[in-house]
Amino acid sequence: MKTVLCYGDSLTWGYDAADAGRHALEDRWPSVLQQALGSGVNVIAEGLNGRTTAYDDHLADCDRNGARVLPTVLHSHAPLHLVIFMLGSNDMKPVIHGTASGAVKGIERLVKLVRHHDWPMVTEEEPGILIVSPPPICETADSDFAAMFAGGVEESTMLASLYRDLADELDCGFFDAGSIARTTPLDGVHLDAENTRAIGRGLEPVVRMMLGL
Repeated sequence: MKTVLCYGDSLTWGYDAADAGRHALEDRWPSVLQQALGSGVNVIAEGLNGRTTAYDDHLADCDRNGARVLPTVLHSHAPLHLVIFMLGSNDMKPVIHGTASGAVKGIERLVKLVRHHDWPMVTEEEPGILIVSPPPICETADSDFAAMFAGGVEESTMLASLYRDLADELDCGFFDAGSIARTTPLDGVHLDAENTRAIGRGLEPVVRMMLGL
């Protein structure tokens, strides 16, 4: 049995901008990926609304710093064969960091945490790492989200090329979710059901290759 950890934010959790609720379980991209890979792989969805790569959100009601929480999550789900990171959208908030370069530094920190983790005895080998750039933020008429992510539209368009370069540098896999999915103009940040399903379908061949299936 191969185990894949999907470590992300609201795009992984399945936030639905249409009603501020949550997409049905079968529509979330980790679930679509699980269905495509079959019973020989266990896909773990570890999504949290507002999660950043490695930055504190001092207005949050729980710890949204992905770097601080990651070591505990790695221990909790070991052994792992692949870790998928799809984070960076929340880093685009000016109150968090506001730049694509900051998100890249955060992803680099997460990769190094996996590489230098003190794995439990059940772990036979270090898991592979797949860096996924989230779909760019788009313009929205929602004034609250537009203000929350001010400047994020332009910055987020740079994530794919910067993440690709980082993946090459660190010998990680890479996938551009923006190549197959688009954020909804309802809030400019999140995905409708079809677009989150598209990410799960698009990731299948990449994940199969990295797992040697």
